[in-house]
Amino acid sequence: MSFLAWIVLGLLAGFIASKIVNRQGSGWAGDILLGVTGAVLGGLFFRLLGIGGVSCVHLHGLLVSLSGAILLLLAFHLIRRVV
Repeated sequence: MSFLAWIVLGLLAGFIASKIVNRQGSGWAGDILLGVTGAVLGGLFFRLLGIGGVSCVHLHGLLVSLSGAILLLLAFHLIRRVV
């Protein structure tokens, strides 16, 4: 995927994930960082399960990125609560 596609996918996935978990956005830079990191994490997880990872901007790629971003946010909140 191109750099611009990663930015767009990251922004969409990060924004939706932060709205689901936090009920508010994290700002455009935070949403992009969250979404791109979630895409990488979700892609690795889905490939371990035998399902394709993120290859382009479409519904499957968005769902993989979104699930990774949600898992990342939930783990962050769990660790923050414990520490």
